[in-house]
Amino acid sequence: MSRARENRPPGRLALNWAQMDARERRMVVLAMAVVGLAVLWWVGLAPALRTLREAPAQRTALQAQAQQMQQLKAEADALKSVPRLAQDEALKALETAMKQRLGDTGQLSVIGDRANVVLKGASAAALADWLSDVRVNARATPVEARLTRSGDTAPGAPVHWSGTLSLSVPSS
Repeated sequence: MSRARENRPPGRLALNWAQMDARERRMVVLAMAVVGLAVLWWVGLAPALRTLREAPAQRTALQAQAQQMQQLKAEADALKSVPRLAQDEALKALETAMKQRLGDTGQLSVIGDRANVVLKGASAAALADWLSDVRVNARATPVEARLTRSGDTAPGAPVHWSGTLSLSVPSS
């Protein structure tokens, strides 16, 4: 029975331990301590220290994100509080913005609560200004856009857009 006990791994370890001299035992204990400390560092301390190091940057980023969300909420609340616009007024504002911003590069047609705009070589700046105007003044929102970029594609070259834009106009 003692022979079977010596062949099992714990029995062999105990037998090997007993056969070592004191210096070898100290070296094994020291090696095990170093390995244990390394495992403790990699598993327990290093991730916690990294989290502590990264926390201020993450906190700053989250605060900026929260501030941006508060601004968006304030903007949404402001848009909700704007009185509704009658369809006639919205269409008049849409036509005015069309003449002022797009001129002869755009054609407007209205069917029900949809305004369809056909663009032919409208500059990017004029289109952006027009979209901003119709969003604020006519309270129209783009529903569908099928636009293609035309003109020179070199960096710094003016950008022009052609295609159709469909807007939702407030209904009476």
